[in-house]
Amino acid sequence: MDWERFAERLAVLARELLEQDSVQATLDRIASAAVEIVDGCEAAGVLTLRKRAAVTLAACGDLAAESDRLQGRFREGPCFDVAHRSDAARAYRIMDLSRPQPAWPKYAPAARRLGVGSVMGFLLYARGEDFGALNLYSRRPGAFTEASETAGWVLASHCAVALASASTEEQLGHALETRHAIGEAMGILMERHRLSEDDAFDVLRRVSQHHNVKLRDVAQRVRRGPLIPPER
Repeated sequence: MDWERFAERLAVLARELLEQDSVQATLDRIASAAVEIVDGCEAAGVLTLRKRAAVTLAACGDLAAESDRLQGRFREGPCFDVAHRSDAARAYRIMDLSRPQPAWPKYAPAARRLGVGSVMGFLLYARGEDFGALNLYSRRPGAFTEASETAGWVLASHCAVALASASTEEQLGHALETRHAIGEAMGILMERHRLSEDDAFDVLRRVSQHHNVKLRDVAQRVRRGPLIPPER
């Protein structure tokens, strides 16, 4: 592993991740970056769990997506454990999946038939939130060295911070959009029905509760056309 070159590529990646315009774009770049800068990596993906189901958030290479699918199907596997078990190790490096893997009696042989020779998994973790696991794959047994594992761990830690930042920015953007929509809708109601600011907000709130829809959706409806407010 050329650590000087790795550091240079990681610095470039940091700027690239900050330039992504969405969480999904950040996830996609994380997956592709793993293939580009970690020695031995031929495919990579980000796996998470939603309602106890495995979901591939991003994948670079069919091998990653198919392996994640197998782990979700069998509910076992190294990367599934990283993303699922709070007591599990934060990283795995499996040198040769053709060897017996007692912890994953279904996944291991299926992954080998798929063409997976070796695999690593790293928890994506930042600000107290587990995003899932960054999974690195190779068709060749023994492809990942200790240096590869160190590089993968550094990359995963680096990317988790970028992912947390992207998530925060996206949430902030949605919050600002919602605030703007509600304010504009209140202004429309105040002008159209001669309501006070408090009364206009109360109209939006009542419609939201009555129809069991989000306040933002009610505001968007007001902006698109007439809305008959409930009796005050």
